[in-house]
Amino acid sequence: MKDLPGQSITPKPVMADVARLAGVSHQTVSRVINGSPSIRPTTKARVEQAIAELGYRPNTAARALVTRRSGIIGIVGTNGALYGPSSIQRSVEEAARAAGYFTSMVPLAEVTREALRDALEHLARQSVEAIVMIAAQDDALAVARSAEAGMPMIVVEGDLSGSGLSVGVDQIAGARQATEHLIDLGHREIVHIAGPTTWTEAKGRRIGYEEAMRAAGLTPRVLAEGDWTPACGYQIGRELAREGGEGRKGCATAAFVANDQMAIGVLHALVEAGRSVPGDVSVVGFDDIPEAAYLNPALTTIRQDFKAVGQRAIELVIATLEGTPASVALLPPELIVRDSTRQREESA
Repeated sequence: MKDLPGQSITPKPVMADVARLAGVSHQTVSRVINGSPSIRPTTKARVEQAIAELGYRPNTAARALVTRRSGIIGIVGTNGALYGPSSIQRSVEEAARAAGYFTSMVPLAEVTREALRDALEHLARQSVEAIVMIAAQDDALAVARSAEAGMPMIVVEGDLSGSGLSVGVDQIAGARQATEHLIDLGHREIVHIAGPTTWTEAKGRRIGYEEAMRAAGLTPRVLAEGDWTPACGYQIGRELAREGGEGRKGCATAAFVANDQMAIGVLHALVEAGRSVPGDVSVVGFDDIPEAAYLNPALTTIRQDFKAVGQRAIELVIATLEGTPASVALLPPELIVRDSTRQREESA
């Protein structure tokens, strides 16, 4: 193909150009790029300077043939429309990139054995070195545990045990923090608006709520099981608003909601019904979505450090590939206190 008039095409630098500028052999440049420990520091520095000056970019396909490592981590994502799973996906991709890996993402519209098998086969054809499975539901976790991937598989958020090749936030501890916060404020009638019980995270949050209530000598009460959405939270919030008229005894003065999206719906329903938040009902959510601080009232919630989850997942991938031991303890959640909760004022 001929150059267009007035235009010139500068050829991309190749390894031979780097070798010529650095005054070394082609093989020496290749060893530096592939991380060989046998290169003298002064030679390595000279090669790296030549690479920077020329703007040379190694051919990753050729490098993979030499090292027999693709530098690719596969990610299987489920329920990417929800804040938690989508945030985890981004954090894993960012952490992988920061560690020098490429990522290949396979989103699953539904979690079935066939869909997962197809995803694993797709990633295997790309010669990925490991797979990060974002498994938020019981079915996804079961499929991930039974799958024969033929390579390391790291499960993110779906395993509450904190054991094996898994990474996540301690959901039970987070729910305890939320419930204990309400108990410390003097609330005794605290209801839980749960997430879908087919989700491991929802199950963990319900367990933490019930443990905290029983430890304080209080009776747990799950008002309803939702589907994570604001619309569902609104409908359940209307039920909560109806039961609390005229200061009747036994009615909830506080609610721990399993995620912030449902908590948004609950807040709207309560205020629409003339119930004050936090005057009549204190509300705590879970996740700390970006909008939580800007609601009216600003939402007290449990923060999950999704960036740390992604970093820990990639650290575990690298440690597994290198055959070195790695810590897999669950990450701690954090209580963020805002305006939707306050001290319970006892009626005369």
